[in-house]
Amino acid sequence: MGLFGTIMEKLGFGAAAHAATPPPVAALASPAPAASAAASAPKPAAMSAVDVVGKLEGLATKNPQKLNWKTSIVDLMKLLNLDSSLTARKELATELGCPADKMGDSAQMNMWLHKAVLQKLAANGGNIPKELLH
Repeated sequence: MGLFGTIMEKLGFGAAAHAATPPPVAALASPAPAASAAASAPKPAAMSAVDVVGKLEGLATKNPQKLNWKTSIVDLMKLLNLDSSLTARKELATELGCPADKMGDSAQMNMWLHKAVLQKLAANGGNIPKELLH
């Protein structure tokens, strides 16, 4: 699993995907549970949205450091208890397809990377306000 997969996992994307999948045993128990599971099929799709901001703000309140995760990829990674070294950020930037011209300038890479991570979280079902995606 790449670094972005680890970020998603730490924010509960994997748990949301598992929660959206009904257990196969319920379908085998009797026709009634299978019918009710089929009738509630649209509901898990709504549950798959992950409240990224809520989770990060919750982590920030418990963290002794004042981390500005809304604008800093380093602080976002620290908040998720991930390696935020330049090497780790370059690895994540490469994984997400950072343009080569930004890779040589850590400040430009960091700004691109922060935006790319939030956009990719949103694209995967994360509930992120539009003001954080610009």
